Amino acid sequence: MNAVPLHRQAEKAEPATSVVIVGSGFAAFECARGLARRLHRARASDVRVTIVSPVDYLQYSPLLADVAGGLVDPRFVCIPLAGTLKGVRAVRGCVDGVDFDRHMLSFTDPEGRVRTLAWDRLVLTPGSVTRLFDTPGLAAHAHGLKSTAEALYLRDHVIEQLELAHVDEDEARAAARRTIVVVGASYSGSELTAQLRALADAAAKQIGFDRTSVRFVLLDLADHVMPELGQRLGDAAMRVLRTRGIDVRLGTTVKHVHADHVVLTDDSRVDAYTVAWVAGVTPSPLIATLGLETERGRLKVQADLQVPGHPDVFAAGDAAAVPDLTKPGKIAPPTAQHATRQGKALARNVAASLGYGQRKDYRHNDKGLVVDLGPRYAVANPLGVQLSGYPAKLVARAYHIYAIPRLVNRWAIALAYLTDVFFARTVLSMGFACGADAQTAAGEVVQLPKAAGAG
Repeated sequence: MNAVPLHRQAEKAEPATSVVIVGSGFAAFECARGLARRLHRARASDVRVTIVSPVDYLQYSPLLADVAGGLVDPRFVCIPLAGTLKGVRAVRGCVDGVDFDRHMLSFTDPEGRVRTLAWDRLVLTPGSVTRLFDTPGLAAHAHGLKSTAEALYLRDHVIEQLELAHVDEDEARAAARRTIVVVGASYSGSELTAQLRALADAAAKQIGFDRTSVRFVLLDLADHVMPELGQRLGDAAMRVLRTRGIDVRLGTTVKHVHADHVVLTDDSRVDAYTVAWVAGVTPSPLIATLGLETERGRLKVQADLQVPGHPDVFAAGDAAAVPDLTKPGKIAPPTAQHATRQGKALARNVAASLGYGQRKDYRHNDKGLVVDLGPRYAVANPLGVQLSGYPAKLVARAYHIYAIPRLVNRWAIALAYLTDVFFARTVLSMGFACGADAQTAAGEVVQLPKAAGAG
C-alpha cells in the first residue's frame, strides 16, 4: 500500500513550522492546549500544531470504574479534541513509525491507508496499553479497563451474568455467574471492585435476588491494598472492602483463566464467569520501534522533557521515563496527575524551542491521591492530609469535577454524582458493545513474560 503524504492534501499556504503531537492522553492534550495558547499570544501564525491519535477525544481514565459501575455516562468522560483544542488540527490515525533523519512520521488512518506527516518539532506522548502476562487464558477470557469500550462491555457482561444467574436452574453455574474476580488491588482495581459491588447491589434490588449471593474476589501479589496510599489508608480501604463482602486475597494472583473458572497461584479454584484484569499498564508498543534509549521500557528524557540527542523531539506521559527531581534517581510514576502537569511543561518547553519563552525543568508537586470506594466511602490524602469516609468522598468527587476539562463534562459528572445520592442506579444491559471489540485481546496489548510482583 502506497503512503499518501498528508501535507499534499493541506492548503497551499502551509505554515513554516510544524509541531506534531502523537497521542491524545493527558500529556498530549495539555501540551496541545497550552502550546496553542502560547503561540496565539505570541502571534506565531507561522506555526501549525497537529495532534495525531487513533481516537478523536481525551479520555478521562480515572472515571472508567464509574462507567463500569453504571454511575457515569461514558460520553462525559471523553473530551472531544475538535472544538476543545482551539488552533490545533486533529488527525485520526495510529502512528506506525518515525524517521528522525527526515523529520517524517507514518501513520495508518481509520480506513487502513498509510499516510505520512512532516514535522519540525515532534512530541511523543502515545501513552500506555494494557499489560498482559503469559498466563494461559488471560487474553481470551479476561476483561480490561483501559477504554470506555472495555468499561461498557464489562458493565454489560456483569449485568447479563446476574440476569442469567437469576433464571439458571443449575445452582453451581448460577453461583459462578454471580462471582466476579478482579486481578489488581491498586487504586484502579479497588475502585472497580467497589463500583461493581454497588452495581450488583442495585441489580439485586431491581431484579429481586439476595445481594449477598454476589461474590467478589480481589487478588494481588502485593502484601497490602493500594500501596500508593500508604499503610494507614490502605488498611482503611481493606476494612471497607471486606465490610462490603469482598474477599481480598493478597499474595495471590491467577495461574490459569478459563471461561467459567480460574485457578489461582495457590492452586485453589474459583468458579467465575467474570474476570477483570486491572494489573497495570506498559508503554505504547511504538516506543520499542523508535531505536531510542529507554528505561524500564519507557523513553528516556531529560528533565526538560527533551529526548537526549534529539533537540527537536520531546516526550512525556506514560511512555516516557521522566526524572522525578523531587526524588533523585527515581522516575515519575505513570499517573494522570503527572501526565497532566508534564503536558503543561511540554507546552512551555516546545514553545521555548521555537523561540517563544524560556525552558523550565519538570518538577512535580504531588497533590495526593483520591480513591472512590463506592457509596458513602472513599480514601484520600490531599496535600498529605489523610482522609477517609464522607470527607474523603467529598474531596474525591470535587477533585474529579475540577480536574476534568470542559465545562459541559463537569456539569454532567456533577449531575451524575447528585443523581446517585437521591436515586438508585439504573441497571440494564444495553448490548451495543460486543466482546470482539472490547476484550483486552482485541485492543492494543503487550504480552510480557510472567514476573514476580505483578498484579
